Amino acid sequence: MANVLYIGDWAVALGPIFAETPFNYAFKGLETYRYDSYLHDAIESTGEHSCDTMPTWDFYAMKPGEYEQAIVDYDVIVFSDVELKNFQLAPQFFDRKVFGEGIITHPDRVRLTVEAVHAGLRVMFMGGWLSYTGEMGKGGWGRSRLAEILPVKCMETEDLIESTEGFRARATGTGIPAGVDVESLTPLLGYNRTIALSDATLHATVQETGDPLLATRSIGKGKTLAFMSDPAPHWGCNLVQWDQYDAFWAGLVGHILQDD
Repeated sequence: MANVLYIGDWAVALGPIFAETPFNYAFKGLETYRYDSYLHDAIESTGEHSCDTMPTWDFYAMKPGEYEQAIVDYDVIVFSDVELKNFQLAPQFFDRKVFGEGIITHPDRVRLTVEAVHAGLRVMFMGGWLSYTGEMGKGGWGRSRLAEILPVKCMETEDLIESTEGFRARATGTGIPAGVDVESLTPLLGYNRTIALSDATLHATVQETGDPLLATRSIGKGKTLAFMSDPAPHWGCNLVQWDQYDAFWAGLVGHILQDD
């Protein structure tokens, strides 16, 4: 039984924008997209695990002490499309009302994550435009201490690999949940290009390119998992229709909890 905290894969759409005159523009519409529902439901599908979800902006806005408590309360944390700035910045850094009122610092959430993994925390890193290196380097994971715990090495330049035809998976070793045929995985519309580390276990690659798709790594008492595509739309808009989607993700949570 694992308590899982899943951060990311929420979005808010503002618009459409109407220009009624050269001087009058209006946003008409506000909609929240809960892309997190697919992976959330898959993790809970067997009844073995519970999963709480959090939008990235709430992670960014965590007050000192709140993330420290989260890494105590949860066995597994999932990061999906959570760019590095959300770890490194805090709203108070941009609040003019507190400038000059005292020293402003916050606990380093990158450091806390690295130390928690060494102490036994399990972390699952998901792909996307704001993951790994990401679009125009916005993901930024590889230029931080998160690189110390990832199972893969991030590219130094934009790592997005996309195709309207989609990419297939190839199993390369053990660790895929029992009974799941990873090679039947539906076409992925993109992934983040990375390089598997020598001390990581590579479980699946992209058939067309040989790039890593799924890898795990033991670090200290903890373990990390890297899935280089997105568990939700848009890269995962076909993946969420896969008939083994629930078994795959629930099984991977179980796998990452096991000690090697």
